[in-house]
Amino acid sequence: MSRFALSVCVVALLGAVASGAPETNSPSAAAKGRAIAVEADARDRGFGDSVVELTMTLRSADGRERVRRLTWQTLEVGEAGAGDKSLTIFHEPRDIAGTAFLSHTYVARDDDQWLYLPALKRVKRIASANKSSAFVGSEFAYEDLLSDEVDKFDYEWLRDEACGDLTCFVLERHPRYSDSGYSRELVWIDQQAYRAMRIEYYDHKGQHEKTLTFADYRQHLAQYWRAHSLRMENLQTGKSTVLSMADYRFRTGLGERDFDPSALRRDR
Repeated sequence: MSRFALSVCVVALLGAVASGAPETNSPSAAAKGRAIAVEADARDRGFGDSVVELTMTLRSADGRERVRRLTWQTLEVGEAGAGDKSLTIFHEPRDIAGTAFLSHTYVARDDDQWLYLPALKRVKRIASANKSSAFVGSEFAYEDLLSDEVDKFDYEWLRDEACGDLTCFVLERHPRYSDSGYSRELVWIDQQAYRAMRIEYYDHKGQHEKTLTFADYRQHLAQYWRAHSLRMENLQTGKSTVLSMADYRFRTGLGERDFDPSALRRDR
C-alpha cells in the first residue's frame, strides 16, 4: 500500500476513534492503537537530520544532583526495515568527556549499539541482553534511546482521557523485540499533534517501574515537534534523570559516515 493510501486509511480510522463511535462500528482496539502509532510516526517523517545540545541532570533519591553536558545527533534512515541512527557525545564533566554512544535501530532484527570509552580508547559493542541496563548511570536504559519504530511493538488502544489542557489517546504497547526490560508500556499521545506526552514502563513482574514525561514542546521547521524537557523517574528507586534541550538544528548535512562505528574514535 502506498504511503498516501495508508494515510487515507489512517485518517478515516482515527476519525472513528476520536469521535467516540460505538465499538460495533469501529475497528478493534489493536487496529486503533496501531493506526494512532502510524499517524504519529508519519507526522515526524522527513526531517533528515538533527543536532541538539543538552544537559543531563541525575538526581539521587536523597536529592543530590550530578550534571552532564552532551550533544545528541540523529540521522533519519529511509531504508525499509531500518530506523533512525543516533550519536550521543559527552563533553562534561571531565571524567566522562569524550564518551560516545552510537545506536542503529532496526525493525526485524536486533538493534546495534556501541559505546566508546576514551579511558580505554576502545569501542564496546552493547549486547542485546544488556540493553535493559542503565545508560551511563542514568535512569534511561539503553533501549530507551532507540527510535520508536512502529513495527517494534504490538498495540492496543485503551481509552481517551484528559492530559493537562489536551485530550490524549492512551495506548498499551508490548515490545516485540527480545531482551527488552519491559513487559508493557502505556503511552499518552495528544490528539491534536500526535505528540508523546507520557510513557509508563512496567517490568517483567508487572510492576510500574518508570515514568517518562515530555514537556516544553516546540515546533521546528513549521512541522516537527520536539520536547525540550524529558524527565525519567524511577518509581522503584526514587531516582530521576532530566534531559534539558537547547534549540534543535535540522538538516545540518550529517550523513551515514558520521554514524559509522569508526566515527566514535574520530576527534576524541
